[in-house]
Amino acid sequence: MNNNTPRLRASSPSAAADGIGREGAGHPLRTLSVRVLAVLAALLVLAACWASLAPAASAAELSRTASTDSSSPATLVTVDSGALQGVATATGVEFRGVPYAAAPVGDLRWRSPQPVSAWTGVRDATVYSPVCPQAPPSPNGSSEDCLYLNVTVPAAGAAARGSHDLPVIVWIHGGGFEIGEGADYEASDLASKGAIVVTINYRLGLLGFLSHPALADGDGASGNYGLMDQQAALRWVQQNIGRFGGDAGRVTIAGQSAGGLSVEMQLASPGAKGLFQRAVIQSGAFAPIQKSLAQAETEGRAAAAALGCADQTAECLRHVPVDALVANQPLSITPGVVDGTVLKSSVGVAIATGRFNRVPIINGVNTQEERIFVPLGVSVTKGATVIGPGPVDAANYESAIASSLGVGERTAARIAAAYPLSAYATPEHAFTALNSDANFSCPALALDAAAAAWVPTYAYEFNDAEAPQLYVPDALGAPSAATHQSELAYLFGQPNAPLPGALTADQQQLASTMQQSWVQFAATGSPTTRDAAWPRFDLRMQVLSLDDPAPAVERGFAVDHRCALWAGVALFGSR
Repeated sequence: MNNNTPRLRASSPSAAADGIGREGAGHPLRTLSVRVLAVLAALLVLAACWASLAPAASAAELSRTASTDSSSPATLVTVDSGALQGVATATGVEFRGVPYAAAPVGDLRWRSPQPVSAWTGVRDATVYSPVCPQAPPSPNGSSEDCLYLNVTVPAAGAAARGSHDLPVIVWIHGGGFEIGEGADYEASDLASKGAIVVTINYRLGLLGFLSHPALADGDGASGNYGLMDQQAALRWVQQNIGRFGGDAGRVTIAGQSAGGLSVEMQLASPGAKGLFQRAVIQSGAFAPIQKSLAQAETEGRAAAAALGCADQTAECLRHVPVDALVANQPLSITPGVVDGTVLKSSVGVAIATGRFNRVPIINGVNTQEERIFVPLGVSVTKGATVIGPGPVDAANYESAIASSLGVGERTAARIAAAYPLSAYATPEHAFTALNSDANFSCPALALDAAAAAWVPTYAYEFNDAEAPQLYVPDALGAPSAATHQSELAYLFGQPNAPLPGALTADQQQLASTMQQSWVQFAATGSPTTRDAAWPRFDLRMQVLSLDDPAPAVERGFAVDHRCALWAGVALFGSR
């Protein structure tokens, strides 16, 4: 999403979890339940469509100075392109800066990712690659030559190389499709629970998502290059992960924010079919509707003109300095284009109608996703980041609702009555709560209902109000609430986070439970563990509350977040 924040082997799923648009045998819900859920999904998708249209140090940090003895067989792996020398760590082996596609430079700028050229000898895989061009710069440097990934193998996997037994989690980073890198996510704790973790870079900003008719060629329609990169990384995993001890038949794609939306788009993309068997969406349900190709190319022409390419040619665009592309990223260029090739429909439509890659899904949100954006002066509304209403007070409360959410005066008054200022510490607390419900919580519930009609679906709400804020200081004050990015410190180390923070003993317990559930899901398709009894989402609409010290089922999610109100706003919001 467009934000300015930094950056057990078990039986396979039923046939219903295979392929796009095929109901298959062994559907998990009875026919009546499917129909009722489909009706509920249709109503809730209206709310989601309106909303889109209208970490602390980990418990076991990787040793950055660990042995790189090339004589150790555990650190040597040969993949399709050649031999890799990884780095031994206290908890296993890590392979950093592994190329999965050719450098997208020169004539390959704005083309689908191409295969990596083979190399001779042993390639050093002990340091991270440069990141894809972005601002501000990364500690690892920046380059258009950025299509690399990192593989974290736990000690069990390193010792059992060739057994192909470990499930695989491929992490797609967030950052508004404009910033971020795989190296932001230190995966040793998560991997130690019994999975191989792969973190990836993909093209960002204009380089990853510029749609322009001059760029469309035999590779397909333009505008989804970053999504194509993600698929290229998944193909690399399919071809090579067995060399690291991973099971190519148990690959989970997971991501947060822009990464969570990426997971949704891969669920909807025909090109991703068969490349993964489970999906985890974290804070990614905010944009169920993607742009048409015509709209995206109109914006692309305007971007080309702003970059000095009045002739609107691919040759001119491919010679624009990369710094100019980063500096002139327009707010209107948001990712995901229904181009007819990578995406044939918006993700909300694909999932509601069953025309998606049917795999088990975990989908979740944090208590008040919008809280983090208050000090940034922005709001995630209608599927994109927009300039917020400014300071909210009692005098402008209703007008702030109307302008931010794009609703009429009568509807703004209804929303204000449902979120009365008397119930909140300040007007900004009230505005944050309603904005979060409108743009994140209720669209997530719509996704849960839509997906549950077709595949096993597990819903969560991360509720630890005392989670450390590692990227943006909390500006609202008490009472606190979990916000966008709060859950990341419970799954990964955050080595590049700008603010200090540490997990308490209870939070560390919750982190371990969450990591075990993510790995269990990757292994079996169900996140239930001894410490987390996770119900499937069905007509009861049960959501697992992730809070320390132990998760518990909550049954009032729809009521707590006033999702019936937001469904009504979707129908009558212009009044």
